Amino acid sequence: MSGIVESAGTEDAPTGQNRTVRSALLDAALEVFTERGYADAGLAEIAARSGIPVGSLFQHYGGKRGLYLALWEEFREAQERRTAATLTAERGRGVDDPIALFVAGARAYLEGAWDNRRFGRILVEDDGPTGFDALRRQWDRAWVRRNARLLKVDEKRRAGRVRVRVLTTVIGGAARELGDCGDETEAQEIVDEVCGILIHLSAPPG
Repeated sequence: MSGIVESAGTEDAPTGQNRTVRSALLDAALEVFTERGYADAGLAEIAARSGIPVGSLFQHYGGKRGLYLALWEEFREAQERRTAATLTAERGRGVDDPIALFVAGARAYLEGAWDNRRFGRILVEDDGPTGFDALRRQWDRAWVRRNARLLKVDEKRRAGRVRVRVLTTVIGGAARELGDCGDETEAQEIVDEVCGILIHLSAPPG
């Protein structure tokens, strides 16, 4: 579903004890990245907080870049699963209007951004590893294409492409704002407001 295909570690999919070790490392990395930013985060501190030796950290993730990319993959995949499940449920209820489906998917994405706001705050800082911006732009382009298909927009028409890109940018900007919300009530107000904007902007001209 995504345009990003890059391995964050050096092993196959984790099972059993490896999964526990990787989870501990990612939890610790998220804490340290959130507190210090990517550039100032230290591998020794991440290893100490996780209770996992630095050598195992390198074995599983290859270093700080691998940890960051693994966190991004988790965030991205969780968002895609959440959105896909929402669309499946809406279609199961008989919803087939492209705009209604698009807004339902956007709501699911934004609610996921609130639930995963700790990593979202890291993304806002633009303080990632070298080359991450290119990976993120690649995923953003894939996201725009998915939205165009969902809205049944003719991607060959420049006006249609621009409309979908604007809509996608609105969702992305709102997701970044959610990281600064003080509580769930405020976050839900933003989600509701943005969905109303999307309904208005999604309608084709004419």
